[in-house]
Amino acid sequence: MSTWGRWDRQIFARVAEAEPPLVQAVLPRLSRAANHSRLWLASAAGIAAVGGRPGRRAAARGLAAVALASLTSNVFVKYAARRERPTIDGVPLTRRLARAPRTSSFPSGHAASAAAFATGVALESGALGAAVAPVAAAVAASRVYVGVHYPADVVAGCALGVGAALITHRWWPRRPADTRLQHHAAHAPALADGAGLVVVVNESAGQGGSDAERLRVLLPEAEVLERGEDEDLLTLLDTAADRAAERGGALGVCGGDGSVNAAAARAVERRLPLAVFPGGTLNHFALDTGIHTFDDTAAALTEGRAIAVDLARVRPVGEADGPTTHFVNTFSVGLYPELVRARERLEGRIGKWPSAVVAMVRLMRTGQPIEVEVNGHRQQLWLLFAGNGLYSPEGFAPAHRTQLDDGLLDVRVVRADRRLARTRVVLAALTGTLDNSGVYAAARLPRLRLRGLAGDASLAYDGEAGPAPGELLIDKHPAPLTVYRPA
Repeated sequence: MSTWGRWDRQIFARVAEAEPPLVQAVLPRLSRAANHSRLWLASAAGIAAVGGRPGRRAAARGLAAVALASLTSNVFVKYAARRERPTIDGVPLTRRLARAPRTSSFPSGHAASAAAFATGVALESGALGAAVAPVAAAVAASRVYVGVHYPADVVAGCALGVGAALITHRWWPRRPADTRLQHHAAHAPALADGAGLVVVVNESAGQGGSDAERLRVLLPEAEVLERGEDEDLLTLLDTAADRAAERGGALGVCGGDGSVNAAAARAVERRLPLAVFPGGTLNHFALDTGIHTFDDTAAALTEGRAIAVDLARVRPVGEADGPTTHFVNTFSVGLYPELVRARERLEGRIGKWPSAVVAMVRLMRTGQPIEVEVNGHRQQLWLLFAGNGLYSPEGFAPAHRTQLDDGLLDVRVVRADRRLARTRVVLAALTGTLDNSGVYAAARLPRLRLRGLAGDASLAYDGEAGPAPGELLIDKHPAPLTVYRPA
């Protein structure tokens, strides 16, 4: 037996002999509560319920880390290690579990899940992570205390759990701190108490309820227009923009990215500054701008602080001339527009996130690539993505931007004309290595011309989907969008 093995068993024996006060009533119960990750599922529910948006992100990352750690430890590492469980003759009967595990002792799956959850939560919120860490440490220690693991099993499990949490960045990168955002100031009038602001509230974009009332309290001089159940959002935004222009004020919008998109186009047309109140489900544009709460926007309005932002546009050309559409975040053709449409058909019955998962599974099984000419080159693609500015990270999951006025499109394609392209796309997406795959390519371009899209092709922009013209040009609007943003 190696020196490490002897130390491992000696420490286990000393723990079995020890009788620390108050521990007997806690550690065995914690150990049982963590079976099948029940403790972490309940903790995630509580964190999401009371922690606001940071809490929801922390809970989601923690559970994602638990899933990865549990899969790795219980399916792969345990099968390869096959270490026997400790002999528990020296462990008091009052500590032992009612049913002893039969799987390999190395590594501790409970410790892996505990460390994964605590680390995942801490990556999103240091305060929440500090609250969870003592519980996670107690769960890990309990596995030695109840006699089902050696200390080395627990240490290895904790290391595996921390690694699993860190690896989640490959699929779901953290948003950078606001201090890293590279914005450039733009002129906008100071509107104390919202005087001169006309804001449209699209309650259907978010959770509904009291957004309009919150705005009336926060900005008593602003005119707040609520969208009715059957009222057309675009018509209401036109009315609001006209009134704001007459007063020499600003246009405001409370809703998600689709609502912000529609308001941005009208603000640029009338040369109005835009006030964004994050009232949608995801609010990607607001977060990239550095706006987290209604108070952030209200402070910027009072101080007259704003930044310049690019507004990208999609213009049909040739015989297919039609209305220009705009996007503040992203544009795509290929599988993603089909995903959006499939999700919309299902979300009324099963909710937005479950419908997105179901739609993705179906499309990866039945979806077909598109053929399109990209800047004069004919290609067969699964997906073409264009971001309004450079997104990070590279690869399958572009998540955020640090600059919003670089004048460039972040163009990414997933090619379908390579050998085993579908399989390679799925494997690269699952492993977070799409940016290194031969089916992936990226470029930064001032404009993009697409030609030869089939008649049934569709496009998506800022979460909305629609039919694609046969030929189109994507570039930036010559006039920048001015958006209120606190210092």
